[in-house]
Amino acid sequence: MGDTLEFSDIYQEVKGSWNDGRLRFGRQSVVYKSSKTGKVDSIPAAELSQAQWRRVCLGQGIKLTTSTGHIYKYDGFRDTDFEKISEYFKAHYKVELSEKELCVKGWNWGTTKFSGPLLSFEVSDSPAFEIPLASVSQCATGKNEVTLEFHQNDEAEVSLMEVRFYVPPGDTVFRDRVLSKADVIQATGDAVCIFKELQCLTPRGRYDIRIYPSFLHLHGKTFDYKIPYTTVLRLFLLPHKDQRQMFFMISLDPPIKQGQTRYHFLILLFSKEEDLSLSLNMTEEEVERRYGGKLSKNMSGSLYEMVGRVMKALVNKKITVPGNFLGHSGTQCITCSYKASSGLLYPLERGFVYIHKPPVHLRFEEVSCVNFARGTTTTRSFDFEIETKQGTQFTFSSIEREEYGKLFDFVTAKKLSIKNRGCWFDFKLHGDSDEDQHDAYLERMKEEGKIREEANDSDDSDGESGEYDSKASASDSSAEGGDSDREKKKRPAKKAKVVKERKPRKKKPKDSGAPKRPMSAYFLWLNASRESIKAEHPGISITEISKRAGEMWRELGKEQKVV
Repeated sequence: MGDTLEFSDIYQEVKGSWNDGRLRFGRQSVVYKSSKTGKVDSIPAAELSQAQWRRVCLGQGIKLTTSTGHIYKYDGFRDTDFEKISEYFKAHYKVELSEKELCVKGWNWGTTKFSGPLLSFEVSDSPAFEIPLASVSQCATGKNEVTLEFHQNDEAEVSLMEVRFYVPPGDTVFRDRVLSKADVIQATGDAVCIFKELQCLTPRGRYDIRIYPSFLHLHGKTFDYKIPYTTVLRLFLLPHKDQRQMFFMISLDPPIKQGQTRYHFLILLFSKEEDLSLSLNMTEEEVERRYGGKLSKNMSGSLYEMVGRVMKALVNKKITVPGNFLGHSGTQCITCSYKASSGLLYPLERGFVYIHKPPVHLRFEEVSCVNFARGTTTTRSFDFEIETKQGTQFTFSSIEREEYGKLFDFVTAKKLSIKNRGCWFDFKLHGDSDEDQHDAYLERMKEEGKIREEANDSDDSDGESGEYDSKASASDSSAEGGDSDREKKKRPAKKAKVVKERKPRKKKPKDSGAPKRPMSAYFLWLNASRESIKAEHPGISITEISKRAGEMWRELGKEQKVV
C-alpha cells in the first residue's frame, strides 16, 4: 500500500451546497482542496479520533471526528473504496473505519445528542439527521419550543430556513447548549483596535472598522457588516498604478450581503502618505500570549501597513503581493477594461486579480487557456481573454499593444495554455506609427475635396469635366485585372456635383418712425387702475401691484373688459 490515497470528485457540504474537490489521505494529514474556491482543509493525522462509513445521498460518505471536537464529512465514494480506505486507516492512523446506518423511518420524535459542534437527532439509537451548530445564525425560544435559524447559502438551490424542537416549558438547557456552539456574532467586550473613516470601494463608502478577536465589524452611515475571520479566504496588498495609493483586498466566502447584492471582496483604498500611531486595547502580556510577537501594543507606520499587519495576525493568513511582473510603463499592473468599467489587472505569482468593478480573482489552477485577440475598435490595443475549466470566459479589453510582449512572456513563463499560439497577429503589419496606417475615411474625404475643387474651378455651365483621372483609372484597372482589353480603355469621369454657395439672407432695417403696436385691453385697464390700487394698499410694492391687478382683472366680466 502506498503512502497516500487520493480521490477526485469528492464533495463537501457547505450550508446546503455541494462543493467538489480532491481528498488526499497522507501519513501526516488528511487534506481536502475545493475546486471552486481553492480553500484547503488540513486535518493532522494525530488528531483523528473516529471515522464512520455511511450511505448518503451521493453514494458513500466518510465522517471524521478529531480530538479537538471538529467534524468533517465527505461524500462521493464508491462501495469498493471501503476496504482500501479501512486498511489505510488501520495501518497509518490506528483508527477503525466503522459502518454506521442512518435511520430512514421518518419519525419526528427522538433524542437529541450534542457531540462537539454537531447536534444529532437519533431515532432508536440511529441518527436521523445532523445539524452543524456553526450553521445556526439564531436560536429563539417560545413557550414550549426552540427555533433554530440557519445561515443561508446563495448558491444552494434549496435552503433550510429553520428547524423547531419541542422542549418542556421552562427548559433552557437545550437553548444554552445550542448557543454555546452556534455561529451567532455578538459584539461583546471592547474592540482590539478601531480604524476610523477608511475609504472602501466595495461596498462603496467610508466605514469605521472595529477589530474584534473573532470577527471584523464594518460600521457605516447606512449599513453595518460583521465578518467572521473564518470566512476570509485570502488577503491581497496591491499598489495602484500611480504609485501613490495602495489597495487592500479581502476575499470572502460566503460573501457579505446588501439587499440582493453580494460582495465577495472587500476592497480598501489607502494613500501612502497617511501615517498612524496605533495602540491596542490589550496589555502587553495579552498581546504576546495571543499573537506571539506578530503584534505589539504600540505600533506606528503607514496606515495600510498597520491594517495589513493587524489583519494578518488575527486572520492568520499570508498577504499576497505582486511578484516579478513589470509592465511596459514600469508598474506591476496593466490598465484595461472589464465589462463596462476601466480598472487594473494584476498578474500575480499564482493567478490574476482585477480591481475593481467588479473585482475578479482567477487562480492559475482553474484557468483552462488564455487568448490574445485583436481590439474591436482600434489596432492600438488588444484583448486578453481567460477561459476557466468550468467554461466561463473573462475578457479584459483595451490593453495597450506595448503591453503585449510583457504579458505574453509572463503567460508563457507560467506555462498557461495559449489558445491562438502560432497565429497571433503581428503588430508590425499595422505599422509602428499612425502615419503608416491606412485610413479609408480620410482617403474618401480627400477624393470628395478634389471633386469639389474641380467643380468650382470649371468655367462650364453644365459642370462636366473631360479631364482623365489617372488614379481612378488605375484603381479600376487593378480591381478588374481579368477583364478584356475593351474594358481597360479610358472611361470618362463622372459628372462632378456643383456645390453652390448659399448667400446670407439680408435683414430688413428697422424703421424707427413706424407706428408701435397698440396696447392690449389689460394694459390700458392697468394704467387707469394703478393709482386706485396704490390708494387702497399704501406702501405696496411693484410686484404686489401686478399680482393684485391680475387678481382684479380675472374677476372682471367680459363686458367690462371690452374697450
